[in-house]
Amino acid sequence: MSEVPEAAATVSDEADGVSGPRTVEELVRSRLSQQMGGARGSLEATVPTVVFVIAWTATHDFRLALGVSVGAVAVLLALRVLQGQTPKFVLSSVFALALAAFFVHRSGRAEDAYLPGILYSAALGSLTLLSVVVRWPLLGFVVGVAEDPEDPLSWHRDRGIVRVCQRLTMVLVGLYVVRLAVMLPLYWAGEVAALSVAKIVLSWPLYLLGVTLMGVLLVRGHTPLEQPPQT
Repeated sequence: MSEVPEAAATVSDEADGVSGPRTVEELVRSRLSQQMGGARGSLEATVPTVVFVIAWTATHDFRLALGVSVGAVAVLLALRVLQGQTPKFVLSSVFALALAAFFVHRSGRAEDAYLPGILYSAALGSLTLLSVVVRWPLLGFVVGVAEDPEDPLSWHRDRGIVRVCQRLTMVLVGLYVVRLAVMLPLYWAGEVAALSVAKIVLSWPLYLLGVTLMGVLLVRGHTPLEQPPQT
């Protein structure tokens, strides 16, 4: 995950003696940029599972495949530690790898390593769409927690922020729909090699496309921030 593209310069408030963003788009753009990493983090979260599937398909030796994938995690983790960087994306891959290994061990089918990710996309996509329908868009919570940890629901009092987050959250819904549309047919067909490629392509590259679309929406918009009522 990367920073939301800054296609236009952020308006400076210093000239008016006011600090912070003056539009909803500036606020959301700045908060989203704080929550995103980069292509490296996405690969770190994906590669160990792909390595496991490749090793299992080649050898059908569960312990060997698991050992190779754990070794990949260890290498990625060591690189992060040596560089003094956060290992959170590497660590997130451990849970995904454990689920993949569990599903494969139970069924003996390599394609089942990707079933947890497919189910996750379906569940989170449904939840994301529901959040838009009930006008509590999921990305609003990301903005709210980053903006005001003591009152993470304060964003919902600003109708402008709600509208912007609705549009951005629909971009996320689209990403989940694309993932399911590609992964499900490949899973049903047992196309392990294609699933492995799709797993990588539909992680960072697809997310980058989504972030780009969000960036376009944010840069084009100029929704003024509403001041919450004084109490």
